[in-house]
Amino acid sequence: MRNRETDRPQPIEKTRLAAVASLLGAPSTFRKVPQTPLEAHEMLLNGLPSRALLHLVENLAFLRWDDSFAKAIGMSHRTYQRHASAGAKPLSPEQSGRTWKFAEVLAKATSIFGSMQEAEQWLERPAIGLNQHKPIDLLATPAGVELVEDFLVRLEHSVYA
Repeated sequence: MRNRETDRPQPIEKTRLAAVASLLGAPSTFRKVPQTPLEAHEMLLNGLPSRALLHLVENLAFLRWDDSFAKAIGMSHRTYQRHASAGAKPLSPEQSGRTWKFAEVLAKATSIFGSMQEAEQWLERPAIGLNQHKPIDLLATPAGVELVEDFLVRLEHSVYA
């Protein structure tokens, strides 16, 4: 998705990054909003600020912290509470990556379903195209994330089988 002549991200890539960053509270939660996937990678390696995850959770319309959400993020509710009370400690690279990936899936689903509430409800419903698994349950592993992302692409292009 790069323009080889200028090596700049294409508009779709920048729009995707902006949507994910917005779900994580950008620009107020980040020193610098990533403009390229490489910048996002570097930011995740250094750890997202705790307030990015706090912003995401506080702004969910439908989803609540439960076992499925905890597994998708890779963090227990107690650890989340510690981050919420301490506030300054960044997330680990693993937690940052999983939080970012969750936000990516949510942003994609929001663009397909038209609202964040609809996207969140979709994450909680068993999906025929995912063998009756709830998408949020599949976000616990990289293989499951790939299944959900592939399914979203099929939904986007109206290819359900």
